[in-house]
Amino acid sequence: MSADDESPQAHDVPAPEVRELRFAYVAGVTPGKWIRRWEERMPDVPLRSFMSDDGAQLTVLRDGAADLSFVRLPVEREGLSVIPLYEEQPVVVAPKGHEISLFEEVALADLSAETFLDVQELGGPAMALQVVASGAGLAILPMSVARHFNVKDTVARKLTGAPTTAIALAWPSESTDEVVEEFIGIVRGRTAASSRQPSAQQEKPKKEPKPDRRGTGVKKPKVAQRYAPNPDKGRGKGSRKKGKR
Repeated sequence: MSADDESPQAHDVPAPEVRELRFAYVAGVTPGKWIRRWEERMPDVPLRSFMSDDGAQLTVLRDGAADLSFVRLPVEREGLSVIPLYEEQPVVVAPKGHEISLFEEVALADLSAETFLDVQELGGPAMALQVVASGAGLAILPMSVARHFNVKDTVARKLTGAPTTAIALAWPSESTDEVVEEFIGIVRGRTAASSRQPSAQQEKPKKEPKPDRRGTGVKKPKVAQRYAPNPDKGRGKGSRKKGKR
């Protein structure tokens, strides 16, 4: 048999692509607990995660870089499914030594004489905090973001009276499948046994029937009654007519 007549070898057949799930998240989101739960429940589906800037939190979904994205609201929702998750505590960040460091929290109305920086115009929170440290002004940020960057020579205090922000999970509506649904359920706190989890709806193997412990012996025949049944049994007193026998 010539080499041309040989059947294709196994290594000539392309291996099937491994399904993986990719998600992005903005600064301040800590996805560790969701990653751990995913690895416990879906060990056969690799999970990839990466941080994105607030300005690119939807771009990663539009260009296909991520299947889902933890975003900071508000966002343009056209073509997306969005589930709000939780609100964030706002803080005011000032240069170290500022008078706000004397309080545990401050009201926005009490800072009317201060200069506030536009975080987005400065290129994001990382650069804005560097400018705050220089003494050029104050910035309002979610507490989780201020803690994430933790710029030296700045101080942050809880801020009351300021608009809050919220974190949500977003994904393209047309790309919803069982893998995406599984991740959504984990983020929303569903247990592994929840009927709404795709992994819990998979057909479970049927258990083998238990062996008959009663044995296979022949049943003993019933013993014939030695006496006729009592006709008075079950009747009340006086139910049988009295008379000579």
